[in-house]
Amino acid sequence: MSYPSAVIFMGALLSLASPVLAKSWDLFPRPPALTQDIRFWTRVYTEIDNNHGFIHDNHHLNVVYETISVPANLNWKTAKKRIQDRRQHYQAILLRLAEGNRQNLTKEEQRVLKLWPQNVSNQTLHAAAARIRFQRGQANRFRAGLIRAGAYKPFIFNTLHSLDLPRELAVLPHVESSFNPAALSHAGAAGLWQFTRSTGRRFLRIDQMVDERLDPFKATVAAARLLQHNYKITGSWPLAITAYNHGAAGMRRAKEQVGTSDIVAIRQHYKSPTFGFASRNFYVAFLAALDVDTKAKHYFGPFQPHKPEKSEVIALPDFVPVDALQRAWGLEQATLKQSNPALRSPIWNGHKYVPRGYELRVPCIPSCRRVKAIASLAPWERFERQVPDRFHKVQRGQTLSHIAQRYRIKVRQLVKLNGLSSRHHIRVGQVLQLPLPADGLPTQHYTVQRGDTLSGIAHRFGITEQALLQVNGITNKHRIYAGQNLRLVSSSGNQVSARGKGRPSRAKTTSVVLREETTPTKVGAIQKVAIVIQEEGGCEPLLPPECGPALSADPSNYAVTKEGTIEVQATETLGHYAHWLELNTKQLRNINSLPVGRPVIVGQRLRLDFSRITTAVFEARRQAYHRRLQETFFEQYRIIGTEEHVVQQGESLWLLAQQKYQVPLWLLRQYNPDLDFSAVVAGTRVVIPRLARREEKSLPVASVEIKGKLLSASRREG
Repeated sequence: MSYPSAVIFMGALLSLASPVLAKSWDLFPRPPALTQDIRFWTRVYTEIDNNHGFIHDNHHLNVVYETISVPANLNWKTAKKRIQDRRQHYQAILLRLAEGNRQNLTKEEQRVLKLWPQNVSNQTLHAAAARIRFQRGQANRFRAGLIRAGAYKPFIFNTLHSLDLPRELAVLPHVESSFNPAALSHAGAAGLWQFTRSTGRRFLRIDQMVDERLDPFKATVAAARLLQHNYKITGSWPLAITAYNHGAAGMRRAKEQVGTSDIVAIRQHYKSPTFGFASRNFYVAFLAALDVDTKAKHYFGPFQPHKPEKSEVIALPDFVPVDALQRAWGLEQATLKQSNPALRSPIWNGHKYVPRGYELRVPCIPSCRRVKAIASLAPWERFERQVPDRFHKVQRGQTLSHIAQRYRIKVRQLVKLNGLSSRHHIRVGQVLQLPLPADGLPTQHYTVQRGDTLSGIAHRFGITEQALLQVNGITNKHRIYAGQNLRLVSSSGNQVSARGKGRPSRAKTTSVVLREETTPTKVGAIQKVAIVIQEEGGCEPLLPPECGPALSADPSNYAVTKEGTIEVQATETLGHYAHWLELNTKQLRNINSLPVGRPVIVGQRLRLDFSRITTAVFEARRQAYHRRLQETFFEQYRIIGTEEHVVQQGESLWLLAQQKYQVPLWLLRQYNPDLDFSAVVAGTRVVIPRLARREEKSLPVASVEIKGKLLSASRREG
């Protein structure tokens, strides 16, 4: 039976057997060329645990030379040497076989040769000697993931359904994290859906106080939106799923380079420094996970999935210390922390308040509808603003102006306060002191409430007890009384505390129960450990510091073609290109016959001169520029949804972006990657991302209400 007829016949059988299977076959095709690779990942997920691994060919996955024992708790150097020894063993055998002598072979050589087709060429065997790879087993992790998945799958299914996405996508966390919401990868990805910081910031809040990648429910909504976006960009689920790992921009380049959207052709022929083993195998690993999840009891026998736990989600009307919330609900910190993994250590150790508008998840112990407990918070437990930052640790790629913009302060303030010799010389890991807010007054007051202690007041306002005693003339710290008026100063004695503005004004006492939902009952059993999904790899040389595609949620094309041309992207100028190329703009104008004064246009193709630097260095500099640009933007704004705009006569995309919707042109282009920005006519439909400031005083809590189902929070202006 020929290949096309076989596919048609199999499709007919599936349609007769099950409409669901037939639909799955249509959306997630399995051409015969993928069969062996799907089988390999099925074996990884079901046959061997993470104390063992396959020594295999990284291109022909059906060629598995050996299963070796490498205990997960083995010393890293010892494990690496054991793996390397077995690689060298098979490398030597393949090189001997590649010499062409097929007579008088040892039993080991005969065994290795039989793993290949009978007519295998010497050239193939010689090439295979350089492709030997180790893959650790994941059977125990997959089984543990099946158990954990019971707590999250109902919510995942509802989210996918509400966005009209295929139900099968719910198994993707098996590939990413084994359904461990605390999973961390060696590439910096985190959570159930393994978002990197750069991609996560498009959909989630990620800062020093909150990392919503670790919230399995918020991350689920974000992952669904990313997959929906990928599908719109790529046009097929095999490419959309691969884009989840390789980035939408990478898959657009793959389609252009190979000239097709066929996943088999792209896996075989697409060449890119970042399209490595993980990206090439992401779709087949997903298909294998789908099979194993569907037939879980066949592979693993009986098991009991975790049951979802009921909880309620409450939007906080004010900034509140976490210990006050614990008291209001009568919960231990460990219980509240388990339900709110997105809150980071500054919240739990009391250095920061739980942010205004934050959707706090409260377990229904013993029952739900405990929102009224918020009203029991005392006036001095509710604040109108967050505790200001006092220090900042410099991250890779940050500049002093970037840091100043983030905290809305002047560069010269940072330079003077930290005694810097130059605004251009800061280093990664350097800790900078930040100026306290300028709106503090020399002196403020606080009226003691019933139950207050001096130590409690000092902690609340960031003041030492000694300073309070001294400025108020108090000799006995245990002798304060309700109604007493205390002056507040900082520990230096000459500045008001940065943590409060006098007596905190009492906010409205109403709070909102957003929804009752299900959360895992046994999350506490999940250890917060780093899970390395791949055994090999790491950051590619010359790429930005974050492993993998630097702008994985960005479909813009930042690559240089073989002919040395690029496509102009938003915010780029001829000056940028000249700077990255270490040339002057005149040279670039001459190459492209551009008259002086004529700007480059988004979407225009330019020829560049790579006489001084390589294309790889240029691409790295270009991506680093856009990464910094986008990181700065997403530190101040978040995307809460999209809307559609029909272009009217006389409108331009620049006017829409800058004046009507206040959206950066580069972001508008990312949401409309197939739109020719230089030739937009009336009637064109444009997708507009809706933005909300991350400023906590006015941060709206986004709602995702689709098909009448409230999946996220009710909208509430802070």
